[in-house]
Amino acid sequence: MKSVKTRSTKPVRKAPAPKQQKPEKPRAQHPHPLPPSCCDNLQALIAKRAYELYSERGDRDGSPLDDWLIAEREILGQIPPT
Repeated sequence: MKSVKTRSTKPVRKAPAPKQQKPEKPRAQHPHPLPPSCCDNLQALIAKRAYELYSERGDRDGSPLDDWLIAEREILGQIPPT
């Protein structure tokens, strides 16, 4: 007698492939944008402080850009990091 191999009609279940996790993209290190009203107020504060620096110099010639940058550094330095 010949031996006969029979096939099962039951489908063979394969183990599901492991899910591959996508590497997380590094988040951009951008500061949170301020609302326009905050930016306008911030510019006003910097402008006021820059004028104070000019006045403290005795209204003598100087660099308005330097006054602005110093005032900007002072004002932004007072804002706590988020």
